[in-house]
Amino acid sequence: MAKETRKLIANNKKAFHDYFIEEKYEAGIALVGTEVKSLRMGKCSVKESFIRIEGGEVYVYHMHISPYEKGNIFNKDPLRIRKLLLHGSEIRKIEGKIAQKGYTLVPLSVYFKGSLVKVEIGLAKGKKLYDKRQDIAKKDQRREAERQFKVKNL
Repeated sequence: MAKETRKLIANNKKAFHDYFIEEKYEAGIALVGTEVKSLRMGKCSVKESFIRIEGGEVYVYHMHISPYEKGNIFNKDPLRIRKLLLHGSEIRKIEGKIAQKGYTLVPLSVYFKGSLVKVEIGLAKGKKLYDKRQDIAKKDQRREAERQFKVKNL
């Protein structure tokens, strides 16, 4: 059995800063040919994007895929709404959890799995300002500890 290669295209670091990620799901994404070519060149941004469930289907908004240079008339709008492909049972399960107060869906990363484009989405709960401060303090402590360790071992 061949191991699937996972080539990262775009990552959403802001999501981990702004949210507690409770669960992760892998979804396919409906694209046109020129968008796939643009993704192969790594021209994608998920920083400002968000996900909604409408009518039993999952859509990603504001995911920017730059137009393909050689695509001319076949290029689509870079910020168009794109459909995510998930099983119906998964969508219903996610819908039930989103109905709870404070939960949302955010795209975490876009990557190639073999020849397919996949989006990793996270069921997330928003962080309060003091939670973000705690995370920053922990990161600073870890960085300081690593610096001290490095100085001692020289």
